[in-house]
Amino acid sequence: MRAPLRFPLRALLAIALPVVIAACAPAPIYKADTSAFVTATPQQVATSPQNFHGLQVVWGGSVVSVHNFPHHSEIEILAYPLDSSQRPRMNQPTIGRFIATVPGFVEPMNYPPGSLVTLRGTLDGARNGTVGQADYTFALVHSDAMHRWTPEEMRPGHPNINFGVGLGVGIR
Repeated sequence: MRAPLRFPLRALLAIALPVVIAACAPAPIYKADTSAFVTATPQQVATSPQNFHGLQVVWGGSVVSVHNFPHHSEIEILAYPLDSSQRPRMNQPTIGRFIATVPGFVEPMNYPPGSLVTLRGTLDGARNGTVGQADYTFALVHSDAMHRWTPEEMRPGHPNINFGVGLGVGIR
């Protein structure tokens, strides 16, 4: 009588185990065709922007400020290396600063200073500016897509899926 029950249980475990193991780390949010994306840092791009113009990047970091203009917005970002899930690795040294340009209006309250973001975009040169009173050259990126990380998503080992067993009750 036990033999018929064993097969479905083993089959279920054989299917569920790889899913659970794969869920230990979230997948990258921007699927990067390695031939289309450049791995240069913002510092490298700022020092020789002509070598990178028009190339695609996936960069991330901490929002420094948001500035809105009549037809676009600019988000200054302090860049950090990304982990395999494209989350900024805040425990690593910074790799430069860059300005992400976004069409239209960006609500500054949605990207307060310190927010962690990852974006996909196209490199568009560099611009001189300042950080405090120091001169600085910023890499420029036209952002195609941007993701703001929640504290829950930044937790180590945060899975892409949730498991739960129970009964939900809704009160009207």
